[in-house]
Amino acid sequence: MGQFIDLTSADGFVFPAYVAEPAGTPKAAVVVLQEIFGVNSHIRSVADGYAAAGYLAVAPATFHRVKPDVELGYTEADMNAGFALKTAVDALPAPGVLQDIQAAIHHAAKSTGGKKVGIVGYCWGGLLTWRAAATLSGLSAAVPYYGGGMTAGDEPARQPACPVMAHFGDQDHWIPLDTVEAFKKAQSGVEVFVYEANHGFNCDQRGSYNEAAATLAKARTLAFFAKHLG
Repeated sequence: MGQFIDLTSADGFVFPAYVAEPAGTPKAAVVVLQEIFGVNSHIRSVADGYAAAGYLAVAPATFHRVKPDVELGYTEADMNAGFALKTAVDALPAPGVLQDIQAAIHHAAKSTGGKKVGIVGYCWGGLLTWRAAATLSGLSAAVPYYGGGMTAGDEPARQPACPVMAHFGDQDHWIPLDTVEAFKKAQSGVEVFVYEANHGFNCDQRGSYNEAAATLAKARTLAFFAKHLG
């Protein structure tokens, strides 16, 4: 079990982050980026899982600049509320929430004595993970899960500054499979895996949860982090 702490961005903005520590000395750190539902019980459990695997896990509250203490479920009303908050964050002047993610990366590195930092994100957090890999400093590996928007528009043209592994579902109506294939062609250096699954397949609180896909993606992610984070 972890706890919430306060972090401070470069512009002085203070926001909470859920931090889960491993039982022993952390072998590295992982920043965990939320879906559009806040740092809710699922995201906290994901962070706890990375801590159980030996990593210091830091999950910043990326909605805090527009609304504090967001913890949504997965009903249609929750979905609509989450989309509205995401839209509000997207409308923030640059660099917006990316500076909060940068602060989380800095905290993760400092708290582990300068060990390597990876980043993983889900849904909206997957898109932010992709953007972080291309624009932020201090990352040694990035793993976006079904990053909504990362296969569209100008996003596939980004050049990541660290190794990236991406997970998608072939039944994801938010991310058409043809755009995933185009992304793979545009990003030959990115390890892309497609599962027989829907959007949100990693979340065991959603109807779209797919245990087989989630288990395989997590194993691949941990192996990727072991390779690149040491």
